[in-house]
Amino acid sequence: MPSSEVRPVDRPVPPVDGDACAAHGSALVRAAQADDAADVWPLVVAFATTFTPTEATFRATFAALLSLDSTLLLVAETDGAVVGYLSAHAHLTFIADGEVVWVEELMVAEGHRGEGVGSALLAHAEQWAAGRGAAYVSLASRRAGPFYLGHGYDDSATFFRKLRPTSDTQV
Repeated sequence: MPSSEVRPVDRPVPPVDGDACAAHGSALVRAAQADDAADVWPLVVAFATTFTPTEATFRATFAALLSLDSTLLLVAETDGAVVGYLSAHAHLTFIADGEVVWVEELMVAEGHRGEGVGSALLAHAEQWAAGRGAAYVSLASRRAGPFYLGHGYDDSATFFRKLRPTSDTQV
């Protein structure tokens, strides 16, 4: 469990060029702040299909993620309300001869899908990856394949996982 003494690091999120922003509608994408946790929590609950997240663990994890230079945590706002978030992590690999970025979670509130919110979040993550010199951006998705294919991603592998039995796992 992450330490409760973790403090957020104020890191700027690189802007996406003006043409890309205009193409994504009115969503404002920005770096998540500690006080965004309450607005992101309902999105996490709606997103989870295998596990039942607990709010205490979520809040500790949210704070911990904000403090990591290798993590990007973004929120998207429409009319001042958080309607989406993205969590991505950069890590080193041998096969890519350096760093790659993994998009762990990208969630948009159901009533705001198809408005360009997910596209704006993904564009910011891709720009962050490029700024770090990452060789590629990857992710796994069971429900949004057409979205990612439409953004230039290719179906390049099969994702495997093995759940460890816990009380939080829905089997």
